Amino acid sequence: MQIIGHGFLARHLSEAFTDKFPEVTAIAAGVSRHSGVAPAQFRREAELVREVLRECGNRNRTVLFFSSASFALYGSSGAPRAEEDHLVSPPSAYGRSKLALESTIRGSHVPYLILRLSHTVGRYQRPHQLLPGLTRQVRAGAVRVQQGVHRDLLDVNDLLDAIGRLLGQGVRNEVLNVASGAPQHIEAILDGIEMRLGTSAVRTYIPGEAALTRVSIRRLQAYVPHFRPGLRSAASYLDDLLDAYLPYCSRGPAAEG
Repeated sequence: MQIIGHGFLARHLSEAFTDKFPEVTAIAAGVSRHSGVAPAQFRREAELVREVLRECGNRNRTVLFFSSASFALYGSSGAPRAEEDHLVSPPSAYGRSKLALESTIRGSHVPYLILRLSHTVGRYQRPHQLLPGLTRQVRAGAVRVQQGVHRDLLDVNDLLDAIGRLLGQGVRNEVLNVASGAPQHIEAILDGIEMRLGTSAVRTYIPGEAALTRVSIRRLQAYVPHFRPGLRSAASYLDDLLDAYLPYCSRGPAAEG
């Protein structure tokens, strides 16, 4: 696999697939923040995608692209689970950019696999990402919390397993949600962090829309039937994630190499 990028996801892809799937180019670079992003950053990501598509078209390669299955793309889906073919109106610039890049890829006539990811958790995460950011705030003794917010956390190892099985089956020209299927209330995530750190933080509550995004993983399960990480037990899945990755959240990505 050719891997474009050097961040959290790129490092995991390199460890898992450097010597596999030589016909695939994975775009693991670009905008990773959901807010506070300058328009120029979105333009640079779009140009990168177009350059990769030109190269892959010339070399008959497959593009693996990572989009979003979060609130940024789907908004609050409420009780029904958001399907990949639902008409969406992304509530943020990040979500709108991802949807536009999906459209560019699908219209390029280059073989592709687009994976819409929830909030992936694992080693090598950057300080601004969800779990390291919350951990830093708890350690500092103060957390700003938007009331009613939920986040679907996904173990990066579950993602890597799904990628390997999808590419191994030759799945192409599909858009698939990859998520745990069990959104976690932000309060439960904070409670788990505080318990493991043996401390507590003052929580300042920010009013806002109750962000609860439920996404369907039925299409993914048609290819990977055993994929149901958060559905076996949402609470135990959160515990497993925090036990595994909280120790890395106080380190910089470079310190884990």
